[in-house]
Amino acid sequence: MKNISTEKIQETAVLVGIINMDQDEDSVYEFLDELAFLTETAGAKPIKTFTQKIDRPHPKTFVGSGKLEDIRRFVKTHEVPLVIFDDELTPSQLRNIERELECRILDRTNLILDIFAGRAQTAHAKTQVELAQYQYLLPRLTRMWTHLERQRGGIGLRGPGETEIETDRRIIRDKISKLKEDLKKIDKQMATQRKNRGNLIRVSLVGYTNVGKSTIMNMLSKSEVFAENKLFATLDTTVRKVVIDNLPFLLSDTVGFIRKLPHGLVESFKSTLDEVRESDILLHVVDISHPGFEDQINVVNETLKEIGAADKLTYIVFNKIDAYKYTQKDDDDLTPRTQENHTLEELSKSWMSKTEQPCIFISAKDKTNIENFKVLIYDKVKEIHVKRYPYDNLLY
Repeated sequence: MKNISTEKIQETAVLVGIINMDQDEDSVYEFLDELAFLTETAGAKPIKTFTQKIDRPHPKTFVGSGKLEDIRRFVKTHEVPLVIFDDELTPSQLRNIERELECRILDRTNLILDIFAGRAQTAHAKTQVELAQYQYLLPRLTRMWTHLERQRGGIGLRGPGETEIETDRRIIRDKISKLKEDLKKIDKQMATQRKNRGNLIRVSLVGYTNVGKSTIMNMLSKSEVFAENKLFATLDTTVRKVVIDNLPFLLSDTVGFIRKLPHGLVESFKSTLDEVRESDILLHVVDISHPGFEDQINVVNETLKEIGAADKLTYIVFNKIDAYKYTQKDDDDLTPRTQENHTLEELSKSWMSKTEQPCIFISAKDKTNIENFKVLIYDKVKEIHVKRYPYDNLLY
């Protein structure tokens, strides 16, 4: 009797990006590296990347006809079932590309939505993701007949002269309205929970995805929040009570931000990010070992501005200094450096310490400079608490 393997074969994927006036070659390859990480997080294996220099995306096929033919030949030769584009495609582009390549097509937005759907655990996160998915799907129904009426029985749903696609659109609009109502109810419950937390000062960890926020949360709260070397390991905001030298405060771990975050997701997750808006202190965690950490800082700052939290008291926490590689940009000294002599003193004198916001350098993994990090948090939490509750009898 033959042994039948039950091991799931990993899906392969081709990635596509364009180089134009809005994004130069270096940026595009960095975006594609991130797209590859997103693809792996979703469970597929990127095996080939295509790029094209083009003034603006082709209105019909995103890339030019010659490049699309190159992709088609590779996909057919290697039997690749999935092609992922690094930018959001219009409904007509999706339809045209799918017809030419004869395989499944995703754009960056759809890929992120798929990851979020797989990561969502609570009713709140699932509702937010489902809402964003339907908002993404609605204008794209022209390329597929989903026959959503079957989910609701079908009989009596179709009005006189109404086509299947119009019925599907109406059903999706109904679902969007219901999900928005569900979110309002959940948001009210969560707002009540936040009010019931008493007079504790609130601190939130924010930052790009996969920078080590959950690791820092585990270290400070001595709890086990899910932490993984994958994008969007955390979707739901986790809140823990932390005590440093008899001074209690609330610490929140929030969903990570990312470049080109789908607008629908930002809208859907604004309620989750209420925790950030209502915080007293933001700890903006940065992966200093990432070559594009400056761009990541800008992405986070822009997102904070979008959700109305840009004016919060913020400390930049440069994490992962154990993996940081020296670059000549760090100072004017041309003496060759090695990773071993990156002392905290040197980092504190580098250009990174001269940001508008106060900062600290740590390694959550190796516990480097953690005591100073705790002192920084303690001093600021105490300062806010004394001002807000001058008659409180807390022992410091």
